[in-house]
Amino acid sequence: MKKLFILFVLSLSLSLSAASKPYLILVSFDAFRWDYLNRGITPNLNKLASEGVGTLSLEPCFPSKTFPNHISIITGMYPQNHGIIHNTIYNRFTDKTYKMSDSNEVRDPRWYLGEPFWETAERQGITTASYFWPGSEIELPFRRPTYFMPYDHFCPEDKKIEGIINWLKLPENERPHFITLYFHETDDDGHNFGPDSPKTNKAIAKLDSIAGLLLDSLRTLSIKDSINIVFLSDHGMTNISKDKQINVGKIIKGLNAKLYDSGPVMMVSPSGSSIDSLYNRLKLNENNYKVYKRSEVPEYFHFSENPFIGEIVIVADMGWTLIQNDKKQYYSDSQGNHGYDNHHLDMHGFFIANGPAFKSNYQTGTILNIDIYPMLCKIFNIFPRSNIDGNLERIEYILK
Repeated sequence: MKKLFILFVLSLSLSLSAASKPYLILVSFDAFRWDYLNRGITPNLNKLASEGVGTLSLEPCFPSKTFPNHISIITGMYPQNHGIIHNTIYNRFTDKTYKMSDSNEVRDPRWYLGEPFWETAERQGITTASYFWPGSEIELPFRRPTYFMPYDHFCPEDKKIEGIINWLKLPENERPHFITLYFHETDDDGHNFGPDSPKTNKAIAKLDSIAGLLLDSLRTLSIKDSINIVFLSDHGMTNISKDKQINVGKIIKGLNAKLYDSGPVMMVSPSGSSIDSLYNRLKLNENNYKVYKRSEVPEYFHFSENPFIGEIVIVADMGWTLIQNDKKQYYSDSQGNHGYDNHHLDMHGFFIANGPAFKSNYQTGTILNIDIYPMLCKIFNIFPRSNIDGNLERIEYILK
């Protein structure tokens, strides 16, 4: 009898422990700019924000690109510290290049220096899942969620939601308590047609309908009152024009250097010519861009303390595009882009939170995306990593 009683108590304890763990779904709408909520086409998101926590905007890290900021959100670290400094990264020591389109490199754990929240949580007894998120497919099992899906750009939206609901219907001891979800629609149409186009408005309205479908689906679950949900975006979007292009290759003609990336940010590494000769040439022609030596990049960008950052960093003014040479007219057909100064409002995303962990009817100003990781740790009552850049004190006021 005594053994049976002990087993019963242990079983009850485990059951109560599982029941006391919160649930949280983190949903990313890529390039959903902060003011898209003000266009009168997002009734589901606006209602959720008015009933829970709504913010003026979510400030990304520099550069305001997709992979760096998704990793900053999930690790609480600046890109220079978590390692994913750009959508494309060149490792001069191994001659390897990280690209979003290269699944082998994207899954290589050596690029990722930060600890994602799912890794922190799993180590402390929280089961996690990801229906897409940069870094969730790492080829080390202990560094990724228990459940994850390989990225599929063409995966139907309703299939993602069905997958989330099925995970939440698993037996209690198998069910994930933290889940990430990702949608790309506003990024695609924002690039192709610009942030103010009718087609981008259509994408905004579509994502709001997807939010409504997800919320309706969650209401069918027995655990619906225990679920927290956060909708956010990695960055915003601004208009660009092929008439606003800066040919860096032409400016440094006659000097030997390697140019990395194009668009709002370009990095330059010497290849025969000295750093000073390249820098002085670029500085002499500085117009509609700013040029910095790596060690002189302004502190507010937090973009100098990483060996993969080029010796020279060029940052275009808002709306301008850096290109490498006359033959490659990058972004010639694009109407929108991001990656610029992360403090500019056009680069800001949005943040909405609702659920038992968050205040109700609470509207506030701009928050920083690096503070989301420590907030998640607070909600789940687990220990964060000690080397993060995020600060719980800047965001915990939105919690109950």
